[in-house]
Amino acid sequence: MSDAAGDAVSGTGARGAASPPLGDAAGAPGPAYWCETLLVDGVPTPGVRLEVGADGRLSGVTAGSEPLPDDVRLGTVLPGMANAHSHAFHRALRGRTHADGGDFWQWREAMYLAAGRLDPDRYYALARAMFAEMLVCGWTAVGEFHYLHHRPDGSGYETEHAMELALAAAAREVGIRLVLLDTVYLAGGIGLPLAPGQRAFGDGSAAGWLARWHSLGETLGADPDARVSLGAAIHSVRAVPPAAMREVLAGLPAAVPVHIHLSEQPQENADCLAEYGRTPTGVLAGLGALTPRLSVVHATHLTGDDVTLIGAAGATVVMCPTTEADLGDGIGPARRLADAGARIALGSDQNAVVDPLLEMRGLEAGERLASGERGRFDPGALLAAASTNGYASLGLGENRLRPGDLCDLVELSTQSVRTVGSAPAQLPLTATASDVLRVIVHGAVVADSGRLVPTDGAAGRLPGTMLPEDLLREALAALDAALPTHHATSGDPA
Repeated sequence: MSDAAGDAVSGTGARGAASPPLGDAAGAPGPAYWCETLLVDGVPTPGVRLEVGADGRLSGVTAGSEPLPDDVRLGTVLPGMANAHSHAFHRALRGRTHADGGDFWQWREAMYLAAGRLDPDRYYALARAMFAEMLVCGWTAVGEFHYLHHRPDGSGYETEHAMELALAAAAREVGIRLVLLDTVYLAGGIGLPLAPGQRAFGDGSAAGWLARWHSLGETLGADPDARVSLGAAIHSVRAVPPAAMREVLAGLPAAVPVHIHLSEQPQENADCLAEYGRTPTGVLAGLGALTPRLSVVHATHLTGDDVTLIGAAGATVVMCPTTEADLGDGIGPARRLADAGARIALGSDQNAVVDPLLEMRGLEAGERLASGERGRFDPGALLAAASTNGYASLGLGENRLRPGDLCDLVELSTQSVRTVGSAPAQLPLTATASDVLRVIVHGAVVADSGRLVPTDGAAGRLPGTMLPEDLLREALAALDAALPTHHATSGDPA
C-alpha cells in the first residue's frame, strides 16, 4: 500500500407450512439464505428465507418457510452489527498500556506516540488487520472516527488524501462496510493552538477542512452499494470552536451523518463552562446542532438538562462500554438517555476489546452496577443498539431485516460452552465473538469461524493472510520497527 493506495450447514429441523412473505423489494435474483432461527427486532423467528438482490439488499423475506435446494443454510442469525465509533490505530496500544496506572490523560500520551509512527503504508496495514478482526468478530460495518489527515508536522502527503484512501482500501479488501467519519480538529483545547503532536490532525480552519472534505468526497466517488461512504465528525467542543462548528454544519449536506465526542471527561465540562458558560451539550444546542442526524459519543458526564436536550432532539448516543471501563471514564446515563428519547448505539473506540456482544453486555452491566437493578436494557434493546441504531447512526438505514435493507448478517453458534442452553433471544447476554460463525456483508459470506473468506477485492491474498491475527502480527511489527517521530506533551483527548 503506497500513497497511491488506492456451503456448510449449521442447523436443521422440520418447519411448518410457509407463511406469506413479509415483503418484497426490487432487485435481480441473487443468493438466498435460509435461517433456522432469525432474530427479527430481537424476536426469534423460525424458518426465515432471505432472498438477496444484485444490489446486496434483501429482495424477499419469508418466515415459517422450508429451505429450497440451493439455499445457503444458516443456524441462528442476528442482523449485522455496526461499530459506530472506532479509532483503528488505537489497536497498537492493546496489551501495552493496561498495567501503567494513571488515567485517560496518561494513556493519551502513549496514543499520540503511536499516531506519530503512522504513514499511509503502516496505516493501511494496521487498518486492514483491525477491520479484519472486527469482521470475524461480528461487526459488519464500522464508523471510523478519523483525524490522522497529514504528516506529523502538518504538511500534506504527496498523494492527496493518502491516509483516507488507505482506510478505504483496507475496508474494501477485507469486506467490511466503512463509513469514514472524516474529522475536523482545529485546536489543542479551548483557546489553545494545536500541540506539536496534533499537527497531523488540523486543516487550519473550518473552511480548510470543508474544502478537503468535499475534495475527499469527489475522490472517493459515489458508492451506490454503500460499501465505503463518507460521513463527518467534529472532534469535540475542545478541539473546534463554536463559530467553526457552525461553519462546518452549514457547509455539509443535510443527509450526511455527523458525530462528535461529548463530555467524556469532567475536565471538558469544566473548561467549557468556564469559557462559554454552558455545558458542551448546551453549546451544541445553541448552535442548533442537536438533531436526529447527530451522534454524540460517550456522553458520560451529563447534567439532567443535557439528558433532556439530547433526548428531545432524537440524537443518537454512541456508548463504548469496554473503552469507558478500560480508561476509567465512568458510566454514562444510558437508560435515562433512552427514556428521554435518544437512540443508544455502540462502538469499540480504542479497540482494546473488539466484540459487539461484549459491548452489549457492558452496556447492561454498567447500568446494573450504577442502579442496583437488573434488566435495565432487555436483550432485544441491546441487540438494537448494536445493529439497528448503529446502522442508523452511520446513515446506513436501520438494518431491521426488511425488504430493501442491506443484507448484512451474523450467524452465532448456540452449542458452545458459553451458549448451550441459552434461549435464542438472550444470546446477547451469553455469547461472545468466539461464537461468531459466518458473517455476511452485502449478501456475501466474508468471514467464517474466525477466518476471512476471499472476496473479489481480496482474491490476491495468500491463504495465510486469511487470519486476522496474521495481519495484525505483520502490521504491529512494522509499527514497532518505526521509531517515534515526535513526542506529544499536551493536546485534546483522542
